[in-house]
Amino acid sequence: MTLSQRIIQQTNEYCAHNYHPKDVVIEQASGCIVVDPEGREYYDMLSAYSAHNLGHRHPEVVAAAVEQLGKVTLTSRAFHNTVLGEFCQKLAQLTGKDMILPMNTGAEAVETAIKTARRWGVDVKGVVDGKQQIIVAENNFHGRTVTVVSFSTDPTARRGYGPFTDGFVVVEYGNADALEAAITDNTVAFLVEPIQGEAGIVVPPEGYLRKVREICTRHNILFIADEIQTGFARTGKMFACQHEGVVPDIFTLGKALGGGIMPVSAVAANKDILGVFEPGSHGSTFGGNPLACAVGIKTMEILVRDDYAKQAREKGEYFMDKLREIAKSNPHIIQVRGKGLLVGVVFDIEAQGYVKKLIANGVLAKETHECIIRFAPPIVITYEQIDDACVKIAKALTE
Repeated sequence: MTLSQRIIQQTNEYCAHNYHPKDVVIEQASGCIVVDPEGREYYDMLSAYSAHNLGHRHPEVVAAAVEQLGKVTLTSRAFHNTVLGEFCQKLAQLTGKDMILPMNTGAEAVETAIKTARRWGVDVKGVVDGKQQIIVAENNFHGRTVTVVSFSTDPTARRGYGPFTDGFVVVEYGNADALEAAITDNTVAFLVEPIQGEAGIVVPPEGYLRKVREICTRHNILFIADEIQTGFARTGKMFACQHEGVVPDIFTLGKALGGGIMPVSAVAANKDILGVFEPGSHGSTFGGNPLACAVGIKTMEILVRDDYAKQAREKGEYFMDKLREIAKSNPHIIQVRGKGLLVGVVFDIEAQGYVKKLIANGVLAKETHECIIRFAPPIVITYEQIDDACVKIAKALTE
């Protein structure tokens, strides 16, 4: 039995089976390359669901974390620390918002945005407390808390978890008319992914987000953009909403904000929205901790300085062109879609077998919704590495 096999066996015995990971053990990683205990190298084409936009162990992010580890890592919000203010200022400037509410995970950011919208609905819009309604899109993925799965349309995410949280209405994704038809006097917000990630890299029709922005403004409801997976340059813009030149009222952010080192998330909005909170009304022991803030500050600096959005846009076009050439040799591939380095390859059959072949050829990816393979390599991947990876991908998908 290999070391990898022993580790998988141990994990399966002692870890709850809420995931079914592929039979790969990652022991070391750098950039877009990961290595198993037996020394075999793989291209990481999943990037921890876009958390590794800067690649594994970016040296500047690691150095920032090490420096902060030598000072202080956690104070709770009972006291101030030296880096929270700078983190919030830089993220506010990056998003164009007045104020930041820091949390840890993406799901926490979404929960925070929901609480923000509901309280704003009562305090600002005048909706009766308990009557607030939030509209969401079908096939959404916003996390796994009870409230979030209450408006999921995935049966696996919901089974056995009732009773569910009320106050949500589901409409068709990409259909602005369906959104408008669902709005009532009690509607306080529309929560949507600019590009649906877990649903299979679903890009909405051109103009959809502009229509959403106009409808939300006209009806005085909050436009909440879940940019947890699409944010921080992944799609070729700093935020995916920028592809249509729109600014949501609330950003939910996470994943890549932690530089691949720390769970860091946040809600960004203006003071007339986040100002609804007062001390004690919401919080997190670890939210805004100094270590996370130091990592987030350095991550944002690198993203802007090295123009990761341009890198993702140009490398994404190059990568998708190569994937479309590969697709010509496989009649089961019916579409290659995406933006930047967030790419979905759609099959007319189950994709799991192809994922196994990819792994056998040294490329880590994962299927979603059974027939779609998601490719999201770190933005630091070089063109030479894309070329090499595509040779392996071609072998896996066409032989």
